Amino acid sequence: MTYRILTICTGNICRSPMVEYAVREALEQAGLGDRVEVASAGTSGWEVGNPIDPRAGALLSRHGLSTDAHRARQMDDAELQAADLVLTLDHDHVAPVRRALGPDRAEQTVRMVRDFAPHAVEDTGIRDPWYGDESGFETAWEQIDEALPGIVDHVRAAVEESAGERR
Repeated sequence: MTYRILTICTGNICRSPMVEYAVREALEQAGLGDRVEVASAGTSGWEVGNPIDPRAGALLSRHGLSTDAHRARQMDDAELQAADLVLTLDHDHVAPVRRALGPDRAEQTVRMVRDFAPHAVEDTGIRDPWYGDESGFETAWEQIDEALPGIVDHVRAAVEESAGERR
């Protein structure tokens, strides 16, 4: 069984692809890459078909992650329903995702990225860096990077639990 993660932001050109590529790499490094699929989408269709924001792409490239193949897409109800973990980037993404999933499924699958920070944070939102300069992308990256070990631990536990249930 493949564990499915879907990351969600507004346009799918900045934050959600940053998380998608960072989580995919972290899971590969943790030896889980062959058991997990990671994708990203936006709550809106504003950017559908566009490549990653050049500032986000440059930041990821500096971290050794190529985003050349990325094209923005809008979230899809079937993909949301199939996801085992839906990672939202900011508070305004939660309501559209919850509406698409329904309250019960949302309760099981939806988490904010910063819910996985090593210490409780006052605000779990990661603000949209699109409106600012490169420093906003750096801040978003730091917040994402801080959450990666917790996300990997969560996914590892879920994958191991699922493997145990199949025995």
